[in-house]
Amino acid sequence: MIERIVNAVKNWLRRSQTTQVGFAWPGVVANQQRGSQGRGQGGQQPGNQGGPGGGPGGQGGGPGGDKNKPGVPVPQPSRGIFGLVAVLAIVLLLVAMFSSQGRGERISYSEFVAQYTSGNIEPNSVIIRDTQIAATRKATAASGGQQIVVPINGVGGRWTAEQVMELTEGKAKQQSTPVWEGMLLFLIPTLILMLVIWWLISRSLRSAAGGGGMLGSFGKSKHRTLNKEMTGITFADVAGIDEAKDEVTEIVEFLKNPKKFTKLGGRIPRGVLLVGHPGVGKTLLAKAIAGEADVPFFSISGSDFVEMFVGVGASRVRDLFKQAKESSPCIIFLDEIDAVGRKRGGGFTTGGHDERDQTLNAILVEMDGFQAADGVIVIAATNRSDVLDPALIRPGRFDRQVTVPLPDVKGRMEILKVHSKKVKMGPDVDLERIARGTPTFSGADLAAIINEAAIGATMTDKDFIEQVDLEEARDKVKFGRAKKSRVREKEENKLVAYHEAGHAVVQALMKDADPLHKVTIIPRGDFGGATFSLPEKDRYGYGLKWIRATMRVTCGGRIAEEKAMNDVSSGASGDIMQVTSLAKAMIEEWGMSAKLGFVRYAGVDNREMFLPDKQYSEDTQRMIDEEVKRLVDEAYRDAEEILVSNWEKVVAVAEALLKYETLSSDDVHRLMRGEILTKPSVADMLVRQAAAAREAAKAKDEGGTPEIPPGAVPA
Repeated sequence: MIERIVNAVKNWLRRSQTTQVGFAWPGVVANQQRGSQGRGQGGQQPGNQGGPGGGPGGQGGGPGGDKNKPGVPVPQPSRGIFGLVAVLAIVLLLVAMFSSQGRGERISYSEFVAQYTSGNIEPNSVIIRDTQIAATRKATAASGGQQIVVPINGVGGRWTAEQVMELTEGKAKQQSTPVWEGMLLFLIPTLILMLVIWWLISRSLRSAAGGGGMLGSFGKSKHRTLNKEMTGITFADVAGIDEAKDEVTEIVEFLKNPKKFTKLGGRIPRGVLLVGHPGVGKTLLAKAIAGEADVPFFSISGSDFVEMFVGVGASRVRDLFKQAKESSPCIIFLDEIDAVGRKRGGGFTTGGHDERDQTLNAILVEMDGFQAADGVIVIAATNRSDVLDPALIRPGRFDRQVTVPLPDVKGRMEILKVHSKKVKMGPDVDLERIARGTPTFSGADLAAIINEAAIGATMTDKDFIEQVDLEEARDKVKFGRAKKSRVREKEENKLVAYHEAGHAVVQALMKDADPLHKVTIIPRGDFGGATFSLPEKDRYGYGLKWIRATMRVTCGGRIAEEKAMNDVSSGASGDIMQVTSLAKAMIEEWGMSAKLGFVRYAGVDNREMFLPDKQYSEDTQRMIDEEVKRLVDEAYRDAEEILVSNWEKVVAVAEALLKYETLSSDDVHRLMRGEILTKPSVADMLVRQAAAAREAAKAKDEGGTPEIPPGAVPA
């Protein structure tokens, strides 16, 4: 039987070499289809019958083959696939043959003897093999002959075979399993495994042309391509950074009309580095450039270049710039470039090649290899320009560094207007007040304020956003969510009230400090209470008078709680950290110490080394510590004198905080003047709210409309 199968396969292979068989690789099939089209189109040319492109399998293999040129022979199907198909066919046939030998109902030897003696088994169908005894039952009216199998083992197999021969009186047939059959059972799975491995390797090698070698798609760039319709962002959506917009307007003009700049021999910057704090709008500005110029926008993060495989980052860089040049003019935006652009050779390394250095080298080479006609501009964004490699930010690569600053009062006002267009604002909303009360807030923080205010107004079933919603959203973004449900003990509540009253009174009395905005003892985030200020202007530097006043305001909380409770708590940890940081900065960075002079002692914070950068002696360190202690002690003594001489004002503010929980600046100033507040307390509001809820429930039961009680306040 095996010989017949082998002969049949040989005959089939011999016929496949002389006739075209419909098995081929996808590329061969495509070539055959193109060749057939070319033959048809070429054959329709007049005077070309039977000539080039006329006969089947003849010349003119391309579409619309040229009748004046000799055709290209049609590629024949690859014979390697036939061998693979033949091997697979043989494997399937052998597996089917071997599996068919063990098919049938498995019974024991005693059952076989009983079946044979009762005449239910064909006498001439018994076959004795090395591992089993096969036989066929006699056909009945209900079913045909059924195959039965008796397994035998090597130890008692010979005795069983002799017993079967005696039972059948020598009519049983003996078939020994050939040696090559056992070898095939071992070699066939191994051969299949090798073929699968070979196929996978060949597939990886075919995909190596796209970059990354045998890694296949690992070397491909993971950028996202955006256009104007997908981003929908223009300069009208960017507010608060007018100077940065003016600086990148030249980039837009070049992308729109590059010949305008080359007329006088000028060269457009190849790269623009956007530097700024997180959330100021660097990515938004890059998208606006792409939207204004209406060119493709290739966006990728610096971390997308880093992989566990060596060389993948550099391969992705080459692939990114290759695709960008094919789509020029366009913009490549590298977000968080400090992930791969840090200084080479810095910090602690474990030896060997650094994958980040290889990626950086690839970026340097690609940017330096640009030609004037490439029309590709690289825009990168980072908030740590001090750690970038000098070779990356030199002229010729990143020619410009555009600083995107935190918005000032005017910029914050414009940003709030842009985001407020998307929501419904009430008539009492004062965006200028919010802009004044949000110094050091970035564009992302201001957008979060508008969004949080919209969410808060929605949760309270309002038709529009009110000023109180914006105030609450600002405090929530800066300090966290208010924890109104937290229940504190009476003594702890009193301690927090005197602590915040100490801050508020000192801030109200210090003319060089920021004006007081409000004070509250409602827990918010990690703070048990808070005193808010409202700066009258943005500060781009810190004056000595303002620093001294701020240090005294910071010390007021601990002094007030110690005098009122005869005890101190850990709640002043944030105040201690703030006053110590200010004192150190005055001495080490700002030269505000008469003893140490106009000298900088603070190290460079490049975050490349674990040890602090200390370049002064132990005696200088001792002097710095003494000066820090002196400045903090002076602030503490001055704040203590202010609170002792105005203690009745502290008590009035603290008692009002216990009653009302939150006081505005006007309330604090009235209390300090000795006036009495007439607004409802928290307890009064709770009583009125409960009464209004009872009236509403009663009216609902009676089917009427509830009446709003006079003087009711919103919950």
